Amino acid sequence: MKRHGLMLAGLLVLSCIGTAQAQLYKWVDSGGKITYSDLPPPKAARQLEKSTLEPSDTAAATLPYALAEAGKNHPVTLFTGAQCAPCTEARDFLKNRGIPFAEKSVISNEDIAKLRQISGDAQLPLLLIGRSQQLGFERGAWGLALTAAGYPEDNKLPRDYQFAAAEPAAPKAATKIERPANTNSRVSAAPPATPAQQRLPATGNAPPGFRF
Repeated sequence: MKRHGLMLAGLLVLSCIGTAQAQLYKWVDSGGKITYSDLPPPKAARQLEKSTLEPSDTAAATLPYALAEAGKNHPVTLFTGAQCAPCTEARDFLKNRGIPFAEKSVISNEDIAKLRQISGDAQLPLLLIGRSQQLGFERGAWGLALTAAGYPEDNKLPRDYQFAAAEPAAPKAATKIERPANTNSRVSAAPPATPAQQRLPATGNAPPGFRF
């Protein structure tokens, strides 16, 4: 019984190590094609590289290597607006091609100001690929720019990949509510005037309520 307990503990340790790090293999097959995978290469293949991914890289590890590298070196951001047909076409184009991207919605005046700050214009859609910009949707130009940035021409995203929801281009900062100062801590209220003081007649040129 004790022996089985030790074996189980060892298996748990190995499973923890396996989840903390992942192996990535790069090899060339018989046809000369370079392949990236988390599985060891076949015996007939010529292994070129083996690397270990740390836990911080697990999100990128869910994507094919070429796609993850392109997203790391040239992240894609799409600026869109409401009731914008070209924006819808641009979004569908990126999803159909399998491009991971962040979407920024331009609705408020602050969003428009942010858009002008980035592109110098208020035209939508705006595509950022790393430091390069594509203003207005043009399928051919966008495709060439993505290919030049290293993105695959075919959809390589996993079937269960979920695109992130759109966020405001200029998120509003959280407002700090200040409580009014307590003015009653040291200031005492003046005593109310007595009825006699309220009914004192004026004397000479003195204002009402004044008495010499």
